[in-house]
Amino acid sequence: MNIVQDDSSKPKRNSGELLRRLAYERIEKFLNIGRLRPGQVVSQRELVVMTDTTLGAVREAVSRLEAEGLLQTLPQRGLMVPSLDISFVRDAYQLRRMIEIEALRNAKDNIPASQREGWVNWHKDFRARIGQNPGEDMAGEMQAYDWQMHDDIVGSMHNALINNVYRVAAIKTRMVVQSLIRVTPYNADRVVDEHMAFLEPLLDGDIQAACDALGRHIDNSLNLALGRAV
Repeated sequence: MNIVQDDSSKPKRNSGELLRRLAYERIEKFLNIGRLRPGQVVSQRELVVMTDTTLGAVREAVSRLEAEGLLQTLPQRGLMVPSLDISFVRDAYQLRRMIEIEALRNAKDNIPASQREGWVNWHKDFRARIGQNPGEDMAGEMQAYDWQMHDDIVGSMHNALINNVYRVAAIKTRMVVQSLIRVTPYNADRVVDEHMAFLEPLLDGDIQAACDALGRHIDNSLNLALGRAV
């Protein structure tokens, strides 16, 4: 087994696997938060600096990201974050819609009532708070809560394969969000209203109404991303 030495000269396991995971997770995060933006070209060396890992770790992460359609190799130029063409946007939202609605159909059994009630209460509280103190920090809080809640809905199925497919689709839709339809102090009320439209029937056990409202919420996001009115 390969070993490396720390400052205390005690042997420990090779850190290659950790670095590979860190490189992937950090690039994934940069895509999610908009530090790597659609159409941006970046070199592997630049990714080494950004992720604070190694060239070998970045190369392995890039191979995986290319297979997932999250990076593209440009010969003699480097790596490009995919552009937000109509097909990219539509396909990502269509996949997300299918997975999330299927997850919601099983939410009554898989998501505790206490968690569903917590989602409703958080949105009520947020609506009151942003009405008193609208600002970018509040919008960022809404965006983070939005993404985590949708992740939790899908995660409630406890299906590793679905979770992985959804994770890639979610990254793609978040790239769209960061570029085109970010939550702001001016549209946060609409987002809250659309969430409550499916959260309240979900809490009451009206699953069909919840699924219908979730579908409208995702369709609205797609239409906004495509420049259509909602």
